[in-house]
Amino acid sequence: MSEPFRYRLRVRYSECDAQHVVFNARYGDYVDLAMTEFMRALGRDYGALLARGLDNQVVKLTLEWKASARFDDVLEIQVRPLSLGNTSFSLEFLILNAESQQLLCRAESVYVMMTTEPFEKTRVPDDLRAALQEGAVGKVCDQSG
Repeated sequence: MSEPFRYRLRVRYSECDAQHVVFNARYGDYVDLAMTEFMRALGRDYGALLARGLDNQVVKLTLEWKASARFDDVLEIQVRPLSLGNTSFSLEFLILNAESQQLLCRAESVYVMMTTEPFEKTRVPDDLRAALQEGAVGKVCDQSG
């Protein structure tokens, strides 16, 4: 299996809950951040999509927690394309502790391509389809400081 795109970030204090672990809803934020950087690594950032009158919309997000992340941990989120349909695509996210490589959470997100005006479902453009099929193999975005 080829090396996935990797996004790194550091857990901030405000992302933790009363049990001193990352609050469950923050994992959705982490997935969204990783997807944004994955798309940028593909050369298909949101600004470029919006300029073409396109956007994508999350229609399903599944999270499976395995262990807890804590304040100041560096997380590594690995992103891989899972499937590509006519108007949708899905990505897998593995959220790991960057130091130990312990799996903390597995996420899967399904996105539907939309036009911005009118806001309607549309086909995944051929250039984006090709980029998603290729993936951002081996690329790293490190925002962990």
